[in-house]
Amino acid sequence: MKEVIIDTNFILACIRQKIDFFEDLKFMALEVKIPDRVIEELERLKEKHDRRETRLEAEFALRLLKENDFKIIKLRQKFADRAIMFYARNNPEAIIATLDREIKDKTRNQKVVIKDRKKLEVI
Repeated sequence: MKEVIIDTNFILACIRQKIDFFEDLKFMALEVKIPDRVIEELERLKEKHDRRETRLEAEFALRLLKENDFKIIKLRQKFADRAIMFYARNNPEAIIATLDREIKDKTRNQKVVIKDRKKLEVI
């Protein structure tokens, strides 16, 4: 089973667009893995973000994570984006789910994209 590594902005975008990414990724036979740094980032957003809407989205994301099966990957890098890029370089078969331009440009791995604001697709 192939693995998909999910970034914070991907989770929040799916929440905003009402996409059940856990269900879609499982349907694609992908094992969901989320870096510990992403979970920490969501917790910080929930507590300290300036916009109330973002705090609520982060809170919803954390609840969603608790309700679904996935693996947490522990990474040494301090920031989520760098941790994902490091993991991608060392695991070329891993699929990356992100909207971050830098991660997309600096990794050669396959990516999960949101197509037509409704569904997910691996490219």
